[in-house]
Amino acid sequence: MKDISQIMRQAQAMQAKIAEAETKLAAMEVEGAAGGGLVKVRLSGKTALLSVNIDASLLKAEEKEIVEDLVKAAHDDARRKLEEAQNEEMKSISGGLGVLPGFKLPF
Repeated sequence: MKDISQIMRQAQAMQAKIAEAETKLAAMEVEGAAGGGLVKVRLSGKTALLSVNIDASLLKAEEKEIVEDLVKAAHDDARRKLEEAQNEEMKSISGGLGVLPGFKLPF
């Protein structure tokens, strides 16, 4: 059985790694795109919508519904990329131990 002080040191080291990962995750930014890049959105690591870029060719009254759908699709793309990046970051700090299915850190 491991010495309790060794277990405590390991737990403290893991807490430090998790805190570092939380900082990295919050600082992440990802871009999602739709419509062949005609609509782009940027999300922060905390899923805040940072920017929306819509190509001028879509800015016609008759294209309104298409633009709305493309914005939603671009947001979904960015959110998926963010989740993938966050999962990769968590894998790197957990040393490949994995996280329980459905359990998301730190959010």
